[in-house]
Amino acid sequence: MSESILKTGNEHFEIIEKTTVIESSWPTHDQAVEDLTQDHFIVRDGKEYAGTHLIIDLWGAKRLDELELMEDTLREAVTQAGATLLHIHLHHFTPNGGISGVAVLAESHISVHSWPERDFAAFDVFMCGDAQPEKAIAVLEAAFTPSRVVVDTLLRGDVDTASAEDAA
Repeated sequence: MSESILKTGNEHFEIIEKTTVIESSWPTHDQAVEDLTQDHFIVRDGKEYAGTHLIIDLWGAKRLDELELMEDTLREAVTQAGATLLHIHLHHFTPNGGISGVAVLAESHISVHSWPERDFAAFDVFMCGDAQPEKAIAVLEAAFTPSRVVVDTLLRGDVDTASAEDAA
């Protein structure tokens, strides 16, 4: 294991992060224990797919520049959806405001980009397995009180669509 410093930036800001590099090889899929190789694809309403991806736009939203509220809201959204939180990473843009970040889940992720100067936030909620991503919507609405919510739903990795395209 070694430690390194990662430095990135542009004319607007500079980020310095301490990262840990683990010097070992990850097991490959063929080395996995047979009982643990579930792919967690969903079978629901006669369809088989990898996961549900919600594209959520919050308009007229408030408190979009509050880092602690954003983290607490992501945690609650994960809990309500029945997902498993692995890690949250948020970046607060200063001095102009806004937050970008991700909650990494065992079932996929929730990401956010906010524009408090426009009272707008864009969330992506993507989950597989038994998680219920639609339950995250009410959590986001309660935290940020938007005047308008737009949700687009995508079924990612639709097996029927892929099979039809492969046959063509």
